[in-house]
Amino acid sequence: MEKKKKKSKFKEKLTYKYRFVVLNEDTFEERFSFKLNRLNAFVFGSLFSVFLIALTTFIIAVTPLKEYLQGYSSTELKKEATTLVYKMDSLKQVLSVNDLYIKNIQQVLKGEIKRVKFNKDSVLHQIRIDQIDFAPSAVDSAFREEVEKEDRFSVFEQAKKNTDIVFTAPIKGEITEEYNVKDKHYAIDIAVDKDTPVKAVADGVVVFTGFTADTGYVVILEHSQGFISVYKHNASIFKKQGELVKTGEVIASAGSTGTLSTGAHLHFELWDDGYPVNPSNYIDFK
Repeated sequence: MEKKKKKSKFKEKLTYKYRFVVLNEDTFEERFSFKLNRLNAFVFGSLFSVFLIALTTFIIAVTPLKEYLQGYSSTELKKEATTLVYKMDSLKQVLSVNDLYIKNIQQVLKGEIKRVKFNKDSVLHQIRIDQIDFAPSAVDSAFREEVEKEDRFSVFEQAKKNTDIVFTAPIKGEITEEYNVKDKHYAIDIAVDKDTPVKAVADGVVVFTGFTADTGYVVILEHSQGFISVYKHNASIFKKQGELVKTGEVIASAGSTGTLSTGAHLHFELWDDGYPVNPSNYIDFK
């Protein structure tokens, strides 16, 4: 009985009706009023709270306000991150191209007889070719080896390309060793005094500057129509990689650096489309 009475009293408290009246403070005129009870107030308050929570969640989800909350990243940051990913991928490709490009330059420095392309588009082409098997057959390999043994250097002796480029002598002095294919000396050595200015033989761009143990300070210029000029055993270098040079512009000073040098001189090489050629066919050294 007591429990029933308690339940009855609790129900009466929830359903007991009250009248909410708004009065004018000065005239006590009733402005408006409405009836309510505790149950209605609780239900209305709960629904209003749920509505506020849903509205707040919606505003945060579809507006930039969420960027100010901890744990959410901004839209601009996401765009920058995506851009950086694309740039990093591009840089990886550029580094691969430059690595192959530097290897080809090193082949020139070593004097290897190998076709070398210094056009970066061709370097990209070389990278793509790695995916295809171009291995020659056994018969083709044997034929190539036979041809190389019989007439390997004849192309270099006769090579002279029709070109509109006018080359000038890189330095004036006594020629101590001529271009000689049989001795694998694909250059002309010119004896001069130490620190004599070394000049560019034609307009071009500096593609390499550096020091090697055998050839000392080296400068390599790339010219139009596939020509490359190489200057070795310098005492010092005045240009940096990537600089443009004009015909006759001083790029280094002659010296005797490197273990292969026996005195102050310039070791000058001229390459045409990846092959060494006799510089005397293009330049008057007298």
